[in-house]
Amino acid sequence: MKSIPLYLGYEHDCDYLPGQRARMAYVSPRVALDPVLYTRLAASGFRRSGDLVYRPHCLDCSACVPVRIPAVRFQPSRAQRRVAKLNADLRVVRKYDVFDERHYRLYMRYLESRHADGHMALSSPEDYIQFVGSDWGDTGLYEFLEGDELRAVAVVDHLSDGLSAVYTFYDPEAPRRSLGTQAVLWQIDEARRRGLPWVYLGFWISGCRKMAYKDAFRPFEVLREGGWTPWDGGGNARV
Repeated sequence: MKSIPLYLGYEHDCDYLPGQRARMAYVSPRVALDPVLYTRLAASGFRRSGDLVYRPHCLDCSACVPVRIPAVRFQPSRAQRRVAKLNADLRVVRKYDVFDERHYRLYMRYLESRHADGHMALSSPEDYIQFVGSDWGDTGLYEFLEGDELRAVAVVDHLSDGLSAVYTFYDPEAPRRSLGTQAVLWQIDEARRRGLPWVYLGFWISGCRKMAYKDAFRPFEVLREGGWTPWDGGGNARV
């Protein structure tokens, strides 16, 4: 891992914390990535967007904290059990990371509803598939179907030690289903079914409303300088 070359991107306005500047460290595109190497990178706090693998490297901020859920020890809350019961009628079907017009239309409806002011809202079909897919990964696009109606798509990377939740988009006209929560619950169940210990949820930012949902999946672990540490639920990592 110490021999993997990184390069730093330019500073830009943070997408999550107003007034903050952000910068990313990227794995060099010359590195031959595969699911095994990416598993090691994910365990070191890296994420991917398309073929790019990155983690925050901000000068004056360390608010982005990598989090993962221990699948076997996870205990759904009462509200999460209600969500699972409400969505028990949904079928889940795996597709691969190739362009699907139905997925793209749902993706654009989701962005228009949730992130209309963001740059992703202008995504072309090429932008979309370059974002969700990768040339080197083992990625599943999991459809959540109500009958023949597509309600959600969870983009999931398969790692050696778990599942990595890349992105989920869903029907904005079905808010009662809490489909974002259901997608995470399904991934936890699927990791447990496969005998995999972890579900990687990416970065958690305690002061950001967009990221607050990750705090609801307990217990979880956070990655600090000393490694992965259980979160105590009170704002501190246990030592």
